[in-house]
Amino acid sequence: MPTSPASAPLSRRTMAYVLAGGRGSRLLELTDKRVKPAVYFGAKSRIIDFALSNALNSGIRHIAVATQYKAHSLIRHLQRGWNFFRSERNESFDILPASQRVSETMWYEGTADAVYQNIDIIESYAPEFIVILAGDHIYKMDYEVMLQQHVNQGADVTVGCLEVPRLEATGFGVMAIDETDRIVSFLEKPKNPPGMPDNPDMALASMGIYVFTTRFLLDELRRDAAEPGSSRDFGKDIIPYLVEHGKAVAHRFTHSCVRSSAETEAYWRDVGTLDAYWAANIDLTQATPGLDLYDTAWPIWTYAEITPPAKLTRDGSGRGEAIDCVLSGGCIVSGAVLRRSILFTGTRVHSDAHLEDAVVLPGVEIAPSARLSKVIVDRGVHIPEGLVVGEDPDLDARRFRRTDSGICLITQPMLDRLE
Repeated sequence: MPTSPASAPLSRRTMAYVLAGGRGSRLLELTDKRVKPAVYFGAKSRIIDFALSNALNSGIRHIAVATQYKAHSLIRHLQRGWNFFRSERNESFDILPASQRVSETMWYEGTADAVYQNIDIIESYAPEFIVILAGDHIYKMDYEVMLQQHVNQGADVTVGCLEVPRLEATGFGVMAIDETDRIVSFLEKPKNPPGMPDNPDMALASMGIYVFTTRFLLDELRRDAAEPGSSRDFGKDIIPYLVEHGKAVAHRFTHSCVRSSAETEAYWRDVGTLDAYWAANIDLTQATPGLDLYDTAWPIWTYAEITPPAKLTRDGSGRGEAIDCVLSGGCIVSGAVLRRSILFTGTRVHSDAHLEDAVVLPGVEIAPSARLSKVIVDRGVHIPEGLVVGEDPDLDARRFRRTDSGICLITQPMLDRLE
């Protein structure tokens, strides 16, 4: 990576390394065919687009994505939507599937190993800094701010952290810090999370975002790879080791989150369960949602399919109506009624169908007179005429994947079993 002027942003001397290999098993059948970062979100994007867009908008021009589990859908999306990086502009975008480059029998064993196995590729670009990112969260963040803190505090590692109510932090990796935000201990899912010195009712939970000086990180990865019994994982091995033997510093998300004038709070979501995924999508149908996707100052980049405009029309049996809905390109709603629903690209809803609180992924066909409430409909599903979901909990649970809160996931194999 060519040397940048000292006055240049640190991001121009940085590589973003996105970890996108985990299945996301809590999304159940939604990740049967795709890895969690490739799951659709917000009518036209994929989950991974948020981490990638944050990197791009922050000024980072060298990005690598490590893939593993059922990666075809993700790789295809990256090739279509993120192929505009140009080497002649000192840019790079590398897709790094687990390819047994270190051993003919070894896939990526953990998050740290997914970086270790590609050390030679990282070194070929010679970035001064590296930002390790999880590819499966929804948020907007300026990584330049975090990089500046890392340099100013002389940290070995800077860990991105969320401020969460202390009693709700039991499911996170929690950082105990001193008055300077130096991490003094790292606790994995503690029963009694430590509070923050300046706000005892709040705790700092790890976001899975780490900043390192590249040379330091590569030395640590080599040390960890030689350590017997290591699980080769950042959260389990690398970060706890550096908390004890180095200088680990917490970076508060509130200091670098990106908000438009329409966003009142720092927005971060782990959409790793069906309930959370459904709720985050449905929230976008509000007049003023928690996440502003219309912020042109911080766009969410993605693969922009060439589609005709969305169309809402009436037919002979009634009128088409959509209230508090988000419709993507290529959608046609003909003589149907939609409320608080989000339709992804190319979905067709036919006469007398009723959708309420529905998240409908791309290419779905909903036949006449279907009634769907509180559902997630997987890509390419054909909803048969007259199907009713969301009105009989027992029947729904026998036919589809139903959560305790009443959200139903509908996939084509589930419908095929009904015939």
